[in-house]
Amino acid sequence: MFYKRQGIPEEDEIVLCKVTQILPNSVFVEIVEYEKQGMVHISEIAPGRIRNLREYVSVGREIVCKVLRINHERGHIDLSLRRVNSTQREEKLEEIKQEIKAETLIKNIAKKLKKPAHELYSDVASKIFKEYSHLYLCFKDIVADAVNLEKLGLEKQLAQEISTAVLDKFKPPKIELKGEIRLQTYASAGVDKIKSTLQAIERVSSSLKITYLGAGRYKLTLEDTDYKPAEKKIVQVQQILEQFNDKLSTASFEREKSE
Repeated sequence: MFYKRQGIPEEDEIVLCKVTQILPNSVFVEIVEYEKQGMVHISEIAPGRIRNLREYVSVGREIVCKVLRINHERGHIDLSLRRVNSTQREEKLEEIKQEIKAETLIKNIAKKLKKPAHELYSDVASKIFKEYSHLYLCFKDIVADAVNLEKLGLEKQLAQEISTAVLDKFKPPKIELKGEIRLQTYASAGVDKIKSTLQAIERVSSSLKITYLGAGRYKLTLEDTDYKPAEKKIVQVQQILEQFNDKLSTASFEREKSE
């Protein structure tokens, strides 16, 4: 992977790491994007007592961690594996996946133009990174017709080559969030109350589907191309369900764990 970031990560940043060494009470990793060393203490690997670290990690394995503390004087970076939730992990892995896909596209163009891949990548990245943190974010804007590569400083021919390739190969990734809604009410107009609540939830997004499972249980499925707006929609659903709750009615929503 060509993509590297300058400097050091910030506290609370989610980063991709590669395990380089396992000691009895700590794990040392390379923070891939920054090419820096970090350490995960045994207490930050997983909740509860850990007898053997190798049951959780192995040398060469890639893991997603959260930056806890940075000692700028010593250059120490403390990380946590257990404080990364499933959504953060999925977002980070999807980000890396899309960036690798963008780099592969540049490599293919370099081959077509008979130029060294690293040289072409450096040329393209130096211009795009003035406005974007990642290539794939720029490519998403190309798909949405929201950016002109020539205005970013790329030569006309190269800009056309990239735009054509992106429109042909680079499609927004689809993500899917699932969960189960439970609705129970003893109100006299309970049926109407449940119906209006479900209708309000369906209005949150046209890509949101509700399927009746029986006994007051409903399966919710939400498709999107980005985790952040998808999560905002889930929050909206939870807010609607909170309005359902009163002395005679209860509502709950449980997220389905990602595989």
